[in-house]
Amino acid sequence: MDVITTGKAAAEPATGTPAAPTRPQAARRRRVPPLVLNLIALALGLGVWALLASRGVGDLPGPVAVGRRAGEMLGDGTLEGDMLASLRRVFTGFALGTALAVALGFLMGWYPVVRGLCEPYIQFFRTIPPLALIPLAIVLMGIGETPKIFVIFLAAFLSSVVATFQGVVDVDRTLIDAARVLGAGDWTIFRKVVIPASTPFILVGMRIGLGSAWATVVAAELIAAQEGLGFRMQHAETYYDLDTIFVGLIAIGVLGLVMDRLLLLAERRLTTWQERR
Repeated sequence: MDVITTGKAAAEPATGTPAAPTRPQAARRRRVPPLVLNLIALALGLGVWALLASRGVGDLPGPVAVGRRAGEMLGDGTLEGDMLASLRRVFTGFALGTALAVALGFLMGWYPVVRGLCEPYIQFFRTIPPLALIPLAIVLMGIGETPKIFVIFLAAFLSSVVATFQGVVDVDRTLIDAARVLGAGDWTIFRKVVIPASTPFILVGMRIGLGSAWATVVAAELIAAQEGLGFRMQHAETYYDLDTIFVGLIAIGVLGLVMDRLLLLAERRLTTWQERR
């Protein structure tokens, strides 16, 4: 009897003594907010950059010099004009490419006939870098805005269509069968089951396509452009103007990061049902 009583006393915490926090609770308490980590990473990056510039590594300009040059370009309106021009081209090409990719990806995933007809062409053109089509785009479309937007459109389209197609194909068959048992038709299943289940894939494809669009815009603006971040960087290269080149690089990175964060916010709003880590 004494042994049993002692065992119970050992198993139960003493009155008034708080129980030790479980491991998940301790992990939550120690978790550092992502914004704080981002600021720390930014500070470290600037510090390393300033250190390398002070040591004269590769004639690298320092953050102060680049910031001064950015202020000059903002003052005369050059930077705003270039950012708006590049943003307009990227957004137009990305929006058109993503819209077509989502529509075609759904058709390929839902209808085997469409998949068989289109998949060979999709896989073929995925192996050709969009930049390799710039000479052809110039010959066929001239030197206006159309070829610039076309190569950006192609980069976004090829990145998004495969993700959308894979999202539709990977929808759990059990969900579709359950909906059919409950009397749902094809359109209802497509709208209520397939689209929500494939949304995470679509948004990931859009984020990849956005990165491809920004990676393509610099080369696209070589096509007889008179403004744009890519054009300004190429022009600065002629005069070995490293400060201007760095301003262009940082501007592209900031714009791309802001657009990516907006897509990430949309993903969280549209996929609230998805379990996250």
